[in-house]
Amino acid sequence: MSNKALRILIADEQHFHRMKIERMLNQLGYFRIAPVHSVEELLTLVEYGSEPFDLVMISTSLTVGVDLDLLAFCVDNLQIRHGFIYDDPQARLAPNQGRKVQISQSRMPDLELVRHLMERVDPHTHDVKLPA
Repeated sequence: MSNKALRILIADEQHFHRMKIERMLNQLGYFRIAPVHSVEELLTLVEYGSEPFDLVMISTSLTVGVDLDLLAFCVDNLQIRHGFIYDDPQARLAPNQGRKVQISQSRMPDLELVRHLMERVDPHTHDVKLPA
């Protein structure tokens, strides 16, 4: 059974991407999801939130033209327990950040990738059955 108390933030400028990722998370049993469409919203929710996010999923396209190092933001921020950066054509990761932050080249995560990600964030997800 999934931990329904996990807090998840999805940051993507594309409404369709946010909704699709949120639906995938819903299929896996997660419903405390905050979708945002701008860097300003992302920074506000993370920096001024009353409790940490268990997972922050960020599209690199959100930060085009903005001076923000997403990897450092996720690694150094105590309000982020796990980070997932996607749509990164360079997709590189230093070995010591591998446990807290994952980076993917995929334009948008699919259900299988989200399921594997949630297995790292929420060890109880192994009990969740994928829809047929």
